[in-house]
Order: sequence, then structure tokens, then C-alpha cells
Amino acid sequence: MARITRRELMNLLGAFGVVATLCGLAFGLPAIDRALPAERPVSAEQRYAVGAGVTVVPPVGATLDVTGTRPGDSSGTVLFRLGAVQYKIAVRPFDGDVQTAAAGLRQRITGNPGYQVTGAQLQVDTAGGLSGIQGGYTAPGRGGRYAVFVTDGLTIEVTISGVDLDLGRTLPQIEASTRTLRYDGGAR
Repeated sequence: MARITRRELMNLLGAFGVVATLCGLAFGLPAIDRALPAERPVSAEQRYAVGAGVTVVPPVGATLDVTGTRPGDSSGTVLFRLGAVQYKIAVRPFDGDVQTAAAGLRQRITGNPGYQVTGAQLQVDTAGGLSGIQGGYTAPGRGGRYAVFVTDGLTIEVTISGVDLDLGRTLPQIEASTRTLRYDGGAR
């Protein structure tokens, strides 16, 4: 019968330790992730940094959905929720005018099966001096609004979607929040 040397035993124990650590990471981290809520409360009294120097004051009662939020230096996305209504702001580098940015957003919206842009586009301005274009869209069982702003090599896209009843109830708060959008000239 072969004898196991001390060195072989230590190697075997080390291998078991590595396997145990990997199992802990593979099963433990997802369990911890599932235990943490995806939505976090945000203050409607403080500006929230979306990314690239763009900030917004969230609507009263909104929560931040961390699964759809990615702040950054040159771009960023934030996803707020007011009940079942989603309020998303995306900022990214852009070389063009507001008409081109609005056409691109409308094309992405209508690229989804069943989505249609509705009504006329209107000019929208923020208290922070941004001028843009806003419009509406429909989808199966949902309605939505969008707005696009272009400033200093960036596009700021706002999309709002929800069931008509919920959307109608929360839209005034979301529109008030959108009017607080501001570009402070962040580092890109």
C-alpha cells in the first residue's frame, strides 16, 4: 500500500480549500445578491448624478433601480421607478444636433415590436437651460413619453413608460423632475 507523504496531504488540503472557496463564491455571492433589494429609496431633495456632468432631482416617492443604473465620467444611465412606471435617463457622447438625436431615439423606440410614436413633437426646456424635443409613444398595454436634449457633445435621453393609468398619475411628478435636468460640464 502506498503511503501519502506530508507534502501530498498538504497539496490535497490546499486543493480542497480552493474548491471550497470557489463553491462559496459561486453559490454564496448570488445568494447575497438575491437577498439585496434592487430598488433603493432616493431623496427628492438632492440632485442625483446621472453621468458626464448631468444631474437631476428625482421625483418624490421614486426609488432607484440599481439593475438599470450605471453612472460614469463620459456617459451614464439612471433608472427610477414610481410604482410600475419606469423613468430612465441616459447620457452618452453624441456628435449631432437635437433633431438627429430625436430621430435616433424614435427609431430605437419603434424598433421594438408593437411600439409606435404618437402625436407631434414639441419643444421642451429645463430650468437648467437645456432645450430639447419631447414626444409620446404607445406599446401593447403601455404608454410612454420621451425627451431628448443635446449639449456640449452629449445627448441626454429621457424615456418614461408605464400602464396608462399609472403613467397618467405619475407623469406630472416625472415631468417636474425632467425640468430639473442640468449639465454642469463634467469631465469627459
